[in-house]
Amino acid sequence: MARPAKPSAFGSKQNPAQRSPKSPRPSQIPEAVSRRMARRIGLATGLPTLLGMFVFVASYFLVSRRLLDIPPVATLGLSGGFFLLGLVGLSYGVLSASWEEAPGSLLGIEQIGLNINRLKTSIKAGGPGDS
Repeated sequence: MARPAKPSAFGSKQNPAQRSPKSPRPSQIPEAVSRRMARRIGLATGLPTLLGMFVFVASYFLVSRRLLDIPPVATLGLSGGFFLLGLVGLSYGVLSASWEEAPGSLLGIEQIGLNINRLKTSIKAGGPGDS
């Protein structure tokens, strides 16, 4: 006879395939919303990161061809600024995605305040995993 799984600090040891299909996890992000977030994160993080890498390539090209004398500090500062912008883009991508059926506006700025309030409410309630 099989013993029932004991709950642990990390949740039930029950195999996800054995869970009832009628009881989805309440903390799960809907598929459409996660795709929307991924697109926004990809753009808001990917573009500044690519620009940050491009600064190194362009600076090397300009200095090696003796077209411009660019101080290394300028290259590091500009590329670092782009990488920091990419980090901010990560938060923006998550917070600007609409949780409604409709995808929302192109930039999603109107969703940021709403999603920050949802985040605060979730934190005050003890997070998504509390029972």
